[in-house]
Amino acid sequence: MASKPTALLAAAYALILGGSAGAHDAARGWPYPPACCKGNEVGGDCERIPGASVKIGPRGFSVTLLPGDHHLVTRQHLFQIPYGDALPSGDHDFHICLHPSEEYMNCFFAPPDSM
Repeated sequence: MASKPTALLAAAYALILGGSAGAHDAARGWPYPPACCKGNEVGGDCERIPGASVKIGPRGFSVTLLPGDHHLVTRQHLFQIPYGDALPSGDHDFHICLHPSEEYMNCFFAPPDSM
């Protein structure tokens, strides 16, 4: 039979592994599709971005990311996302997944009312 401290440690370990938001979850708890998020619990590549970084035009979205807008971004990037390529976000914010590096947009999420 396990001692009480060992049982408590095992329970805490189980909570850490299975009870927190997954690698594919946005900060507000909705899941990023696994094909979009290639990161892990510590350094996922999907993240909410400021609405001010997104411009909506006749053909889609223009996203200008600056350092600080996404944890992987170290210099300015411009991404053009046609309306048909945007996915609906699980909240009312914009999100972007960068993979395999900051130069490549893997998935872009927009509030449903902006699509």
